[in-house]
Amino acid sequence: ASLLHDVGHMIHDLGEDPAGRGIDDVHEERGARWLAERFGPDVSEPVRLHVAAKRYLCAVEPDYFGKLSADSVRSLGLQGGPMSADEVEAFRQIPQYAEAVRLRRYDEAAKDPQASTHDFDHFLRHVPACRRRERSMPIESRAAGSSRG
Repeated sequence: ASLLHDVGHMIHDLGEDPAGRGIDDVHEERGARWLAERFGPDVSEPVRLHVAAKRYLCAVEPDYFGKLSADSVRSLGLQGGPMSADEVEAFRQIPQYAEAVRLRRYDEAAKDPQASTHDFDHFLRHVPACRRRERSMPIESRAAGSSRG
């Protein structure tokens, strides 16, 4: 989920830097739909919720807002700002909220230019294991498994 969480920024027709023009590109929703078709909910749900997780963390952790990049602050305003107390409580009821918060923390940590990380190929080799099982099976196997005999 962390590797692909911002894929929604790449699959819209809103042009360059929509947030800079005051447009919320709802990249979390676009990305989650795209990922759900390919990976399933273990990957798509934290992605769908990662913007809500940013709003949540801004509401519950006094220092979190100050750690956001300028772009994250700008998009936060477009995304509804910090959650209200009622929104916080509702968010905590979502089964995948903890995974979304963890994804959000990874996202912030990845913005540190001094951070040491593996190269892209290291992560890319894990993608096939995360794909939806029925999508990763050969077509012949899917056809055999779908017969209703």
